[in-house]
Amino acid sequence: MSKQPELVVLGAGPAGIGAALSAAAVGVDTLVVDRASSGGGQVYRARPSEFTASDDAPQVGDVLRAALDASAARVAFSHRVWCVGSDFRIDALGPNGPVNWRPKAIVVAVGTTERVIPFPGWTLPGVIGLAAATLLLKSQAMLPGERTVVAGAGPLLGAVAGAIIKGGGRVEAVVDLSSRGEWARAASSLLARPADLVRGIGWLRDVARAGTPILNRHAVSEVCSEEEELRISVVPIDAEGRRRPGGLTRVFSADSLAVGNGLVPATEITRLLGADHEFDTTTGAWVPSRDNELRTSIDQLYAVGDGAGVTGAHAAQLEGRVAGLTVARDLGHLDDAAFRRLAAPYKRRLGLAALAGRRMAELMVPRDGQIDAIGLDTVVCRCEDVSRGELENALDQGAANLDQLKSWTRCGMGPCQGRMCGDTVGAIVGRRVGGRVKAGMWSARPPLMTVPLEELTGQFAYEDIAIPEAAPL
Repeated sequence: MSKQPELVVLGAGPAGIGAALSAAAVGVDTLVVDRASSGGGQVYRARPSEFTASDDAPQVGDVLRAALDASAARVAFSHRVWCVGSDFRIDALGPNGPVNWRPKAIVVAVGTTERVIPFPGWTLPGVIGLAAATLLLKSQAMLPGERTVVAGAGPLLGAVAGAIIKGGGRVEAVVDLSSRGEWARAASSLLARPADLVRGIGWLRDVARAGTPILNRHAVSEVCSEEEELRISVVPIDAEGRRRPGGLTRVFSADSLAVGNGLVPATEITRLLGADHEFDTTTGAWVPSRDNELRTSIDQLYAVGDGAGVTGAHAAQLEGRVAGLTVARDLGHLDDAAFRRLAAPYKRRLGLAALAGRRMAELMVPRDGQIDAIGLDTVVCRCEDVSRGELENALDQGAANLDQLKSWTRCGMGPCQGRMCGDTVGAIVGRRVGGRVKAGMWSARPPLMTVPLEELTGQFAYEDIAIPEAAPL
């Protein structure tokens, strides 16, 4: 892989594969890089060859993987990208050691990070994110537990509960922050995506047949561990996520809790490169600023898929298709007329697909009451064990934004680099400084993910180190 590609696509999910297929089809020398061992991303993650597909999601993934294999695009799977420089040098660690590329253009299609709003007990063994649970269920056919409570917000509730029941597990309860009315309004946008609507109805049917209670407008308030079981307290809430006065607390026993409050675009690379970002109030997340053809504010840098705004797998693939053609035009492989002709069908379908995804994403926006309910003793940054009380104390002492708070408390400095806590910390800081925009974002720093230093440096003896001559005094 010595030849330098014109385009590197970072991420081999639906968006990344879509971009690679479009670009490679019109002559752009394209390389797709992903840390997984095959394409598909999280939503279409491939199961081991010994497994057989039991639903349509792996089949969709198989189609995408086959299309990528048949294309002219090159691939670098099992490669962890740990740095992207302003000169577009991409450093990665692969099976054969360090490698780097310097393409003319980069498409960032890296997906999302899971959002979990902290509560007492959220760091206990047996508590797992909804997105993490889907990975177990999809890629390994593994249950998060024999008896699970599924809680949080958004379509992953139904997906996880349905998959657990289908896999032979028991769901003790589905605890849903949203009301039935909110679901009805969001589901109406799925009329343009009948396959997704049918799939969602199927999940609800499976849950109903299993006799699983669905508690709308409820939230997990606390989790305790007792005799190798979790005791999960659930309370009724209002539309803002605040506990309803006098509401009855229900306690469920289970060996696992799958909980999540949606997905947050992974913007580490676009932030590292200094692209402009804006706070999307309708979905509650920072996203890179883009034009209508998926360009960022950095020349030859493009951002697509859920990593640039959560809209779902179908819209992500269409965005990738458009972005791949945009790259081809910008690099001189297409003229304007050819671009418009090839991109038009994808753009037409993208509008409705993105609308449906955004309506679902709106269900997952953190509610003010959820943030208010985080106690001072509750751990917010689990990597560095920083509580809300420590954050509030730093704010009392004058911290005015996320980066100052990071410096004063080490919040966001752990192995996850603030991926797990950043969204919640931003909401906490925003309450004190006048909103999420004033709170700002973490400054991204390499390494973008943890990589063993010995794998970067290789094997060497002390005498192998070149020591420069001392400078003259």
